[in-house]
Amino acid sequence: MGAAAPSQDDGWRRLPAVMLLVAPATALVKLAPALIVLLLFGAGQGSTTQLWIAAAIALLAVGAGVIRWRTTRYRLTPERVELHSGLLNRQRRSVPRDRIRTVDLTAPLLHRLVGLSVVKVGSGQSAGSDPGLDLDAVRTVEAERLRRELLARPVAHSAPDAAPGAPGAAPDAEQAEEIDRIDWSSLRYAPLTVSSLAAIGALAGAGWNLLREADIDPRTLPGADAVTGELATAPIWVSVLLGVALLLLVMVAGAIVLFVERWWGFRLTREPDGTLRVRRGLLTRRSLSVSEQRLRGVTVTEPLLVRAVGRGAQAGALTVGLAGAGGEETGGGAIGPPVRRDRAHEVAAIAARAEPTLTSGTLTPHPPAARTRRLVRAIVPALVLPLAAGVVGYLGGPVWPLVVAALLVLAAVPLGLDRYRALGHRVDERYLVTRHGSLVRTTSALRRDGVIGWRIRQSRFQRRAGVLTLEATTAAGPGSVLLLDVAPADAVALMAEITPVAVEGFRTGAAVSAGGGSRTGSG
Repeated sequence: MGAAAPSQDDGWRRLPAVMLLVAPATALVKLAPALIVLLLFGAGQGSTTQLWIAAAIALLAVGAGVIRWRTTRYRLTPERVELHSGLLNRQRRSVPRDRIRTVDLTAPLLHRLVGLSVVKVGSGQSAGSDPGLDLDAVRTVEAERLRRELLARPVAHSAPDAAPGAPGAAPDAEQAEEIDRIDWSSLRYAPLTVSSLAAIGALAGAGWNLLREADIDPRTLPGADAVTGELATAPIWVSVLLGVALLLLVMVAGAIVLFVERWWGFRLTREPDGTLRVRRGLLTRRSLSVSEQRLRGVTVTEPLLVRAVGRGAQAGALTVGLAGAGGEETGGGAIGPPVRRDRAHEVAAIAARAEPTLTSGTLTPHPPAARTRRLVRAIVPALVLPLAAGVVGYLGGPVWPLVVAALLVLAAVPLGLDRYRALGHRVDERYLVTRHGSLVRTTSALRRDGVIGWRIRQSRFQRRAGVLTLEATTAAGPGSVLLLDVAPADAVALMAEITPVAVEGFRTGAAVSAGGGSRTGSG
């Protein structure tokens, strides 16, 4: 016999009954492209088989929604969050409350229409161990209560039915300290981010595949023949320019649309309990809450185009359980959209409760050997292009590829110098601050008490140059903060200043290694 279903008396709760409507509708929306192709193909062939298949898929979606609603239960105890779900494949998820790192509230359009939100509880573990759990979905009021209770400091032992005005209930939104809100002048950065352009390419590819699956030839659309005829009689360079201009127009317009959807209604606030909260989204409303206890530092990322064209940057958080701190490039730790560079540094400093110059202050430059390595690594790969173009020209090919390749080699010099100028680090009373990168320049400020270890890497070329790469490992963000091409003595002094006890034996070993001429391993 199966186990008895959990009862309401044990604190177990069922998902709202409206999920009987939302779950099937969400599944059908995801399957909409396939259903459209089936319906169009069946209508075009005069067959009803595809129509029956589409109807069967719809019925399966409804049945799966009913089963999911009937078998899903959740409850909060003073020690754990528990979620039971599944009929054939039963799942029992449980997350200790003292391991909860983030609570993310997401409300897609269908959920918002009926007042529901998805609660995503992050435990900061990898997917193979204990990634957390997703509660899809509960009433928005209940989701807010769960967010407050799970991030409470200390853990609140409030009853599941605590009233909004009871102790432990959320304070009014007006009591929160507003750190930042959307400034629509940031729209100028939308076409300059790689993630937006990549998303436009993915959407365009999906649309093209849908047309092919529906057996629709774009050349048969109204007006296509006239446009094709005009382009056929025009010079080739005109056709190329028109194609490039059209492509840029579509990419810029699409990037702006995605930016608006992603950052609509953006607000970054600090709740009275210290929790940082990010709210954003037009169609899908998102709310990410990060406990201040889990915040280990901040980042400011400057992608090349955003930095060079718009003089912008993006603030991010180094948080335990929030992987990635690459802003728009990774999406993991961003706490706001790309904004003016000075504003991004200001937001990062306020979020970290630090001095305004935390990420914008002067850094200690790295040794001249680092500059040489940056130039060599930029120029040597670029030299392959002139050699290949020279071979093509020698065999009777055009000369212009050689000219372009030579210009690229010349461009590699300022790129290498820019990468060197980006290198730097600083240690103050609370933070280790580092900076590196040119295509994506990243300034990271990691709290000294957030450093849990060190890793040293030194390649054969670095040994010859007398430099090494030092990684300050942490449980937050990407897992480490890099210091590229620092002098060994500076690396040892830096480690000793931040974690003197942990590296005492290492300093002795480093001195012996220096005297014997052997290289230093991992520390």
